[in-house]
Amino acid sequence: MNIEELRDFCLTLPFVEEKFPFDESTLVFYVGGKMFALCNLEAANSVNLKCNPERAIELRERYVGIIPGWHMNKKHWNTVHLVSDVAEQLLHEMICDSYHLVVDKLPKKERLKYIK
Repeated sequence: MNIEELRDFCLTLPFVEEKFPFDESTLVFYVGGKMFALCNLEAANSVNLKCNPERAIELRERYVGIIPGWHMNKKHWNTVHLVSDVAEQLLHEMICDSYHLVVDKLPKKERLKYIK
């Protein structure tokens, strides 16, 4: 998967917004005003995704292409290298999981509009 395919996939999820809140090269994807994925467009070789802490450890142990989140809370974020031993299907699942982790933390009234 390349960075354009990653972007296209993220934008298929309901109510996703993309912004550049930090600088002009860090693309961040949001749902409900909270970020669930971010990537550096200059390097364009990885994405940071939220992850359940136990699952994050399991994935890091199983895949060379998944490491603790670069410049993020290492307990809740993973960095996934786009060209690695991580299959595209797994990357799609991780993006969806990250999205749902954020949606699940939104206030109930707001959360209901994001559930498909």
